[in-house]
Parts: sequence; C-alpha cells; structure tokens
Amino acid sequence: MSSFVTRQCTRADCRLRFPVAADSPLGERCPHCGGETVIDVRYDSLDARVPETAAAARAAGPAVAALLDNVRSLPNVGSMFRTADGAGVSHMHLAGFTPTPAHPKLAKTALGAEATVPWTLHRDGAAAAAWLRDAGHRLWALEGGPGAEDFFPRALSERTGPPIVLVLGHEVSGVDPKILGCCERVLRLPMLGLKGSLNVSVAFGIAVYALRFA
Repeated sequence: MSSFVTRQCTRADCRLRFPVAADSPLGERCPHCGGETVIDVRYDSLDARVPETAAAARAAGPAVAALLDNVRSLPNVGSMFRTADGAGVSHMHLAGFTPTPAHPKLAKTALGAEATVPWTLHRDGAAAAAWLRDAGHRLWALEGGPGAEDFFPRALSERTGPPIVLVLGHEVSGVDPKILGCCERVLRLPMLGLKGSLNVSVAFGIAVYALRFA
C-alpha cells in the first residue's frame, strides 16, 4: 500500500487536479501552467488483488498458454506478460522477432510480470506451433479473415478439454499461414465500428480473461 496526495492548481483558469506520492517534492507547481498547487486530500492506494485461493477457485476455465509470433511491439508484449500474470497463463511462447524479457525495456509495461510468467524463445514459430499441437495442445488463433469464427460462442462452449494455446501474430500481417495450419480454431473478436481489429495486447486480454473466468 502506498500513500498519495491529490494536488490542485490554484489558478482559476487551470484548476488541474492530479496525484503525486505523499513524500514527493513534485507537484508544488502545476505541470500544466506552472501555477501554485495545494493539497486537497491524502489517501492510501487500494490493493485490488483478490486473495490467491479465491482467484484460483474462480478460474474455472482451461489451462491457457500463448504463442506470440513476430509481435514486434515491446509495450504490447510487456502488457501481455502483465495480463498473463493476472490471468494465470501457464507459459508464453515467444517466436520470431517477438521481444523477450531479456530486453531491458520490456519491464516498463510488464511491471515485474516478466519475472513471474515462464517463457521460451522459438526462432521458428511454425515449428513451435507444430510441436505444441503434437504435444496435445489445442491451438486457437485470434485472427480475422473469411474463415474465422466468432470467438465468444465457440470459446465459451469449448472451454473443457486439453490446454489451449492462444496464437497471436504480427500486428499488421497477422498470423503466419503455416501456424494457422496447425490451429484447431481461428477465432475473431466482434468489431462493430470502422476498424477491423483491436490492438494485439487488448485482444489478448479479452480472450485470456474470457477463457479463464467467464
């Protein structure tokens, strides 16, 4: 638990309100306009963690791992590690040029989860997919295209059985066709707006939590 203060700018034409650590010298001047600030309230941050035993009991879905093939963005991969830690993902298989926790900047978004979730680097993502399939895992790709099925009816009706490996590919070109050939399912998340897909880390978070907790 950490202590914070909420400061507010005293200038009538600004009134920016923002938090800083209680023991921090920062914030005496408004970061927007430079005006003087005053402390409005002091508080302790709340820990949103559910007790581990209770969270595990609620995770009634299948064991889930992930195969990230040529996901190029450090922030995205770091965010996916943080999600994997929260949802109890068993393993992160990192393929192609997907950055690994060995990269010092990945921790900026993983926030320590890079040290808690097991991971393996595979230079050849197609070979890794074939190996995982032959080992008895169900590979489910999050991908669009005319052959993709809606994620929610399919995923929520087939959660029992062998472990699932969620497969996500390059943010622009998508999942390698040879990897798709190893997949039991190709599933898409519904999109009601102009864009055809979500950010890869957002899509990963939705799918993992639906499988683990829905």
